[in-house]
Amino acid sequence: MNIHWVKSEINEVRAELIAHPAFTWVDSLEKAQHFMENHIWAVWDFMVLLKALQRELTCVETYWVPQGDPAVRRLINEIVWGEESDENEQGQAMSHFEMYLEAMEEAGADTAPILSFIADLKNGVTPQIALANSNAPEGAKTFVAHTLSVVERGQAHELAAVFTFGREDLIPDMFMEIVGSLKEKFPDKLAKFTYYLERHIEVDGDVHGHLAEKMVEQLCGQDRMKWAVANKASVEALSQRINLWTSVLSSFPVPHLV
Repeated sequence: MNIHWVKSEINEVRAELIAHPAFTWVDSLEKAQHFMENHIWAVWDFMVLLKALQRELTCVETYWVPQGDPAVRRLINEIVWGEESDENEQGQAMSHFEMYLEAMEEAGADTAPILSFIADLKNGVTPQIALANSNAPEGAKTFVAHTLSVVERGQAHELAAVFTFGREDLIPDMFMEIVGSLKEKFPDKLAKFTYYLERHIEVDGDVHGHLAEKMVEQLCGQDRMKWAVANKASVEALSQRINLWTSVLSSFPVPHLV
């Protein structure tokens, strides 16, 4: 068992995800707003996976001691640096989550549910309770709840697999083309969203994706049980993402005819 075996095992569900109709469905500003109001929750829980990995694989205590494999430490810290403090379209340091929030605000999407959720977390509310009490779309709640369960188990190889194979670079090129076309119609509404997509996919594909695969390889090593867990977790993560996109379509408010 190795990384190539996992890729082969998840190929079918990954292809189903990339071909999901949600990506061609976004053909108006209103649908783009609805998509973003759901997707922001996946952007947040992506950061949760990342920080959980950093906690498991590096030392984040005040009184530092060497922890874990130095090569793995470097991998995760490089990814954290890029995701938590990248550059926005103006060259300012900003996390990808914060970029997405700005994109939502520019597009006119509703940020109140995710901002209220973040405020609850800052006030010490547990993520499970904050999520249950939030006004997040139901599909997004289910998606995030699954990620939280993975984080609670705290198995580094499982976390790494979900992080690596449930990544944002699963957004296909055709979606980028559609959003780019919409940006031409709404240049003052979707410019930041387009930049976010381009930047996030560029970083994931060129740098972070490769680093993440190496991380899975190092964490699973020659342990067949770990590879089996990584494979199962990857399939589940991709299936959860499919369900999230399906919920985007089913929850879009259809205007009533008068």
